[in-house]
Amino acid sequence: MSSKLTSSQQKTICSQLGRVKLQLLYKASIHGFTGAAFHQRCDTHSPTVSVGYNASGYVFGGYTQQPFSQSGQYVHDDQAFLFTFDEEKLLKYPVTTPANAVKMISNSGPYFGEALVLAHGGKAIVYSNPGQHYTFTAAEMHGNDLNLTECEVYEVEEHTQLERPWRTITWESEKRKELIESIKMYKPTVSSVSQVRVLLIGPVGAGKSSFFNSINSVFRGHVTSQAIAGCSTTSLTTQFRTYSLKAGREGKPLPIIFCDTMGLEESTGAGLDIDDISSILKGHLPDRYQFNPSAPLHSEVHSYRKSPALKDKIHCVAYVTDSCKVSIMPKKLEEKLDAIRRKVNLMGIPQLVLLTRVDEACPLVTEDVRNVYQSVYIKEMVQEVSARLGVPVSCVVPVKNYSEELELDQNCDILLLSAVNQMLRFADNYFDEISDRFSNTETKE
Repeated sequence: MSSKLTSSQQKTICSQLGRVKLQLLYKASIHGFTGAAFHQRCDTHSPTVSVGYNASGYVFGGYTQQPFSQSGQYVHDDQAFLFTFDEEKLLKYPVTTPANAVKMISNSGPYFGEALVLAHGGKAIVYSNPGQHYTFTAAEMHGNDLNLTECEVYEVEEHTQLERPWRTITWESEKRKELIESIKMYKPTVSSVSQVRVLLIGPVGAGKSSFFNSINSVFRGHVTSQAIAGCSTTSLTTQFRTYSLKAGREGKPLPIIFCDTMGLEESTGAGLDIDDISSILKGHLPDRYQFNPSAPLHSEVHSYRKSPALKDKIHCVAYVTDSCKVSIMPKKLEEKLDAIRRKVNLMGIPQLVLLTRVDEACPLVTEDVRNVYQSVYIKEMVQEVSARLGVPVSCVVPVKNYSEELELDQNCDILLLSAVNQMLRFADNYFDEISDRFSNTETKE
């Protein structure tokens, strides 16, 4: 069913209504110029735009937020308006009596007050009575040509897809290869550090361990699961773990280590202790340290690093957040994350946010992960996470972890590898800061 409204006319109408698109519900030349056909296709849908066309070339109609019905009653709508096109320009006639904006008549098409009716009594005619709840001139509206050649009704839908991506990303196999090579060849700018250490922090079940497993899968060439991951209300990670990655089964270690922690929990004395985070950031914690939520790490613990080197410290922090739960994040959890963020800021460590499960959060991305940067919903999620966690929008990176797949997907890989690439860039900033500080100290001496 093709639309008679041109794309330019649709854009002009939509510009009056916000970030929306028009979905064609009813076309009289196909479904019939009867009240029954109109109501069968259009009742209960809202908001709607109804459009009439005549042989004189006029395109005109009305908008209402109220769903059509056959009640026989007037319905109130203070946002309703009639319109006509003067070439590409839209002339708009707002409702003057909102209580009588639309009338629900069973034997006619769209019925705006007593001013304009498209298709009436089963005939392809316009009923027009200017001044009855809308003010316009008949000559301007439809040129006094009251015979319809077509009548259409569109539902106004929120536009979930942007015309242009809000971030540029290349979805090609060459890009995947380029990212893999760039990560393999990366060398920290500080000679004493051979591997960047990235700390993954986030609520229970947000996908920290799954993120490591997903990156590991990309470099192994098949979906694999090394870190314990799954669904649970309490953290499945109970130890501090450092995971090194290899380029292939027998390959060299990659220049990045992921440090996995216990999940954050709302209640006090549960999940990762904020004081333990300081010890992790400063490089005191040994691999496989067993967390104790009720008592933070003590410096007398066996294998505690009392004088950690730069290579033992954390060089970048990644907060892992489930995009399906952003808007319902508990206040106490938000406060915990805020306290951690302030600690990390004081230490000058760069931070970014991994927004996981974007495919579950948005149907557009479920359909194709390449839509992630054209999804209005994901963009709004990124902005909300940025505001809630106090990090710039440019530091929020959407990803899709491997969870139920058995085979790798090129587009998922590109999103995951882009996130790792961003971590390495952030770590470079951290090393540059340290080098600058060091050279300034030497200069003063």
